[in-house]
Amino acid sequence: MRKKSKQVTARRQIKELHISMKALLFDFDGTLLNTNDLIIKTFMHILEERFPGQYSPKDCMKFIGPSLTETFEQITPNEVDEMIEKYRQWNQAHHDELVTEYDGVVSTLEKLKEQGIRLAVVSTKRKDTVEKGLDLMGAKHLFEFWIGGDDVKNVKPDPEPVLLAIERLGVSKEDVMMIGDNYHDILAGKNAGVKTAGVSWSIKGEDFLKQFNPDYILQHMVDLLTIVKES
Repeated sequence: MRKKSKQVTARRQIKELHISMKALLFDFDGTLLNTNDLIIKTFMHILEERFPGQYSPKDCMKFIGPSLTETFEQITPNEVDEMIEKYRQWNQAHHDELVTEYDGVVSTLEKLKEQGIRLAVVSTKRKDTVEKGLDLMGAKHLFEFWIGGDDVKNVKPDPEPVLLAIERLGVSKEDVMMIGDNYHDILAGKNAGVKTAGVSWSIKGEDFLKQFNPDYILQHMVDLLTIVKES
């Protein structure tokens, strides 16, 4: 059970921010669905094959967030396409067995939808892979659309995918919040001129996210109900 002190702090911070919310944009991996184990094991599988003994699971944590192209341009600049294909093949084959749901995510999304809050996903991964995860969660019907890395030229932290979502929703920036588990999400939101929230269940930790000054840190998904209620 969440502590009362956190709930009080949440209400106080919300009032100080004067948040007005009509639309929420969510990152996918590590925010809506726990794909951390899947991502780390996928990297370990293909990197162990290519560079035996050189990478540990802890090393692979830094690859969570950036696009696959960005990551493999650093690791194997002459084999980017080949490594991405190997990654995707193993990842897709083991997707359903290695992902887990976060507590309260789907139930909170359902309540937000009932309240008229507009919901969309803004991810760096491919659109079809986002859809696969949403299907597994039984949450696809809750979102108006999902934007993947293949929908834009520049991925997060560039503002392009966030701005594309705002354009599709037809809402003002002042009424939008970008929510995610990594600095790419927070910076993309800030670069697009919208409010931002980090999630405390990020694998990189709450303190890491606070370095990028999100407007808010969610202790639990249900905190969003307080935000929209008091906006």
